[in-house]
Amino acid sequence: VMIEGPGHMAINEIEANMQLEKRLCKGAPFYVLGPLVTDIGAGYDHISGAIGGAVAAASGADMLCYVTPAEHLRLPNLEDVREGIVATKIAAHAGDIAKLPKERARDDEMSKARQEIDWEKMFKLAIDGEKAKKMFNERRPDDLNSCSMCGKMCAMNTMNQILKGEDVSLA
Repeated sequence: VMIEGPGHMAINEIEANMQLEKRLCKGAPFYVLGPLVTDIGAGYDHISGAIGGAVAAASGADMLCYVTPAEHLRLPNLEDVREGIVATKIAAHAGDIAKLPKERARDDEMSKARQEIDWEKMFKLAIDGEKAKKMFNERRPDDLNSCSMCGKMCAMNTMNQILKGEDVSLA
């Protein structure tokens, strides 16, 4: 037996709903349809659902059902499905981090790769590394020791220079 949970729920009600379901259904597996935490995100329901899904996963949901950006608007296309799945994978991972300490390891590796400005490792660790690499390549930085967003003002690069005892010039 698996219990289907709600698809729409205020963010502050999710944890109590998870606890109530687990108690009333004697711990039966519980999956939620998102849940969407707001109904005004038409076209972005995958984001609203991922927010709710992360809270639900952290609070005991056993499975998350993905939501697409097309939800409540039209049948989803392949790109909608991909976006919905990626958003839900992020939500599930965020929930797992809250419950399973070992799940934090991938995030710690990503933090280290960012600190070391190791682009290939970042792409490898990202949930959607292909998209991350594509976005990076659309506006490659002049200096690969920073991104095109920060340039010479890159906090990671500056800190790395300081830790190596190098002079830092932001001019």
